[in-house]
Amino acid sequence: MAGYLVDDTRKVTTHRLFEMKQSGKKIAMLTSYDYSMAQVVDGAGVDVILVGDSASNTMAGNLTTLPITIDQMIYHARSVVRGVNRALVVCDMPFGTYQVDPQDAVRNAIRIMQETGCDALKLEGGVEIIPAVKLILDAGIPVMGHLGLTPQSINKFGTYAVRAKEAAEAEKLRSDALALADVGCFGIVLEKIPAKLANEVTKSVNIPIIGIGAGGGCDGQVLVVHDMLGMNKGFSPKFLRRYANLFEVMTDAIGNYVSDVKNCNFPNENEQY
Repeated sequence: MAGYLVDDTRKVTTHRLFEMKQSGKKIAMLTSYDYSMAQVVDGAGVDVILVGDSASNTMAGNLTTLPITIDQMIYHARSVVRGVNRALVVCDMPFGTYQVDPQDAVRNAIRIMQETGCDALKLEGGVEIIPAVKLILDAGIPVMGHLGLTPQSINKFGTYAVRAKEAAEAEKLRSDALALADVGCFGIVLEKIPAKLANEVTKSVNIPIIGIGAGGGCDGQVLVVHDMLGMNKGFSPKFLRRYANLFEVMTDAIGNYVSDVKNCNFPNENEQY
């Protein structure tokens, strides 16, 4: 099935994302965690699919992203890759796989790439993780950064409130973004920061900046697919636009199925052998 507004069906690469920034073409990014959803998201024309550690929340029901393991991330990423033809597939490195030791980080990164077939990895943090990022890049693995609200650090921050509103934190974010770009990251996600700051950072670096709750000045946008499809009811941040109400659609469909089974309306004569 042809994608929406997608004329070029070639595989998206990190170089093509750079070209999109240079030409002013916006980048559409969504999460996926399984084969079936990845097929739909890819077929609809999304440029980048993030196998996010948000699977910890959406797929496993955890309160934070911290519990998800590298084995679980590999399972999800491998499933997604099988369903994708065009989009660049980026996999999150989960908490604890890159913060302790840069050598461990590159070993874990290589394992994820080998066992999933994904195209790139995403790491949260700024100058603190540069040694790990450099080693991963030296191994030939593309890296995307993630600044602003970094969910793996929720216990440090203690809140999911907007980040970098104060001058000192905003200045650190600017310097972190420059450091990630200078070391060779192909892109950066900016999460839940003031739109003005995100716009400044986007203009200050030559790599694509993808926003989530960071305003329209970024080079692209990312959302969690379960959120934008309305598959859950309890998460409604200001930055989220729901493009469907699948919770209601699915509940009605399943309710009708249950009713038909109990009333002996399913299967009918045409639905049996």
